[in-house]
Amino acid sequence: MLTVEELNDRLIDLAFSEDIGDGDHTTLCCIPADQMGESKLLIKQEGVFAGVEIAKQVFHRFDPTMEVEVYIEDGAHVKPGDIVMSVKGKEQSLLQTERLMLNILQRMSGIATMTNKYQQALIDAGTQTRVLDTRKTTPGMRMLEKEAVKIGGGMNHRIGLFDMILLKDNHIDFCGGVHNAISRAKQYCKDNGKDLKIECEVRDWKELNEALAEGCDRIMFDNFTPEDTKKAVELVANYAKEHGIQRPETESSGGITFDTMIPYAKAGVDFISFGALTHSVKGLDMSFKAAGSNKLKI
Repeated sequence: MLTVEELNDRLIDLAFSEDIGDGDHTTLCCIPADQMGESKLLIKQEGVFAGVEIAKQVFHRFDPTMEVEVYIEDGAHVKPGDIVMSVKGKEQSLLQTERLMLNILQRMSGIATMTNKYQQALIDAGTQTRVLDTRKTTPGMRMLEKEAVKIGGGMNHRIGLFDMILLKDNHIDFCGGVHNAISRAKQYCKDNGKDLKIECEVRDWKELNEALAEGCDRIMFDNFTPEDTKKAVELVANYAKEHGIQRPETESSGGITFDTMIPYAKAGVDFISFGALTHSVKGLDMSFKAAGSNKLKI
């Protein structure tokens, strides 16, 4: 299995291949190879910044001689006019790395900004509920997008299909019910020496009772109303107390938005998962400007 670093390296290589091809002919035709310069990363929209480390990797992977000086770190709240970093090096290198770096940082910062907005609203509402991401990520960018969620104050759900068992509706239907799905999951882990958390999605009270009887680490309430979510959370807590077992974690999912999430959080769930954090986010506006440009002042 590839490491996070190896996955990001492959992403950078592929991105440069699709962008530069056999050469950035615009830059090559008008910028001398030995001409040196400096560019600065300018913030143009308020939000939470994310992506310093991957930006460094982009620059250094393309041209190890590029010098990066960082003024603002990941997780900082930024505003229009802030300068996040300056980069010195060959002007050809500055121009050829600009778009890839911006594409990544704008998306990561957009995700961090949205996540922070959601998590802070849950905190301000007086709840302990944590924001979770999903696997609804941009192919090839999952590690960066999930890192951005953490930078924004959220938590990662499973990274992929390999680090947790999540029994969803189709798994349950193919297995013939919650009882079969959970029991098979436990047997699979035992047979293969896997120490994986098991989460089970439930769609009604029958499935919830089956999940409690079988035992799992987390129960996901799919498309429950806030009122039913409160009853479900209480049922889980009471079952655990009566049977002297550790209470399974609880999660709400299924079409929940920023505008509708507070009642679910106040119902007492531990987590709410939002696909929108990564599949519907708008990038944070920023630009990479040559030092001395009048565009650096906005």
